[in-house]
Amino acid sequence: MKITVDQEMCAASGQCVMTEPEVFDQREEDGVVVLLQENPPDELANAVRQAEHLCPARAITVEE
Repeated sequence: MKITVDQEMCAASGQCVMTEPEVFDQREEDGVVVLLQENPPDELANAVRQAEHLCPARAITVEE
C-alpha cells in the first residue's frame, strides 16, 4: 500500500487524522494534511482506506 496526499486539494477537515493518527497529521498553521507514513503497515490498511473515503476534498490517494 502506498499513500499520497495532495496538500493543494486538502480542505483541512481533519477526518484523516481522526481516522488514523499514526499515518496522518495536520500542519498547525493551517490544518493541511501531513503524511507521516507513505507505506504504512498492513494492520493500518482498513483505517487508511476509511480515511481516503472520508476525505471531503479527495486529497488522499491509496494505491494497493
